[in-house]
Amino acid sequence: MAMKKLMLFIILPLFLILIGLASLIILKEAKPPQESLTLANDTTFAPLPADKKAAQKELVKATKILEQMKPKIPYIVIDTHANKLSLRTEDSLIYKATCSTGSGGILVDSLTGRKWSFNTPRGVFKVDNKIKQPWWRKPDWAFIEEGEKPPKDESERLDPEMLGDFALGFGNGYFIHGTVYERLLGVSVTHGCVRLGSEDLKVIYDKVKPGTPVYIF
Repeated sequence: MAMKKLMLFIILPLFLILIGLASLIILKEAKPPQESLTLANDTTFAPLPADKKAAQKELVKATKILEQMKPKIPYIVIDTHANKLSLRTEDSLIYKATCSTGSGGILVDSLTGRKWSFNTPRGVFKVDNKIKQPWWRKPDWAFIEEGEKPPKDESERLDPEMLGDFALGFGNGYFIHGTVYERLLGVSVTHGCVRLGSEDLKVIYDKVKPGTPVYIF
């Protein structure tokens, strides 16, 4: 299911462009020149060129882009709807695990009006770094959520246990990490990061290298 959704959102649009360009070339051989064709009401597609040579050039270009989008190394797919994480290659499943992703909740600080949205970002990312025995620096929202005032002493923010034994960063402060709440795996309860159980996290940490693509939908 995860691979089908990945194809739907990323690969299918480019595949349809290839079909459109190929069809345009065939039409040009059978009919007089017409105005540029545009697939109306769909911003996914650009106007197709009216000139046959230009269409052939765009077809070659789109084909190369499609090939470049195929990961050459194992990659991670995270389904935020099913709370499933999988490590894959182009044609095989290496490992699959239950995870927890963002709750989608919103927290507002009643004193300052500051607002936080707890969503796991969707899109294409990559593993930036790998950390053993990570420490969590608790942000302001972690205290406000508990009805506490954020401390001025920086040491009071540090938690050596919350993130588990390993963490893999994929940008903008988001991580795939462990959890002390393994009973909640499979439920959308996080503040945006992706949680894994300790055994699954170790497998992913050992198999994944920095630079590994991460697809989240």
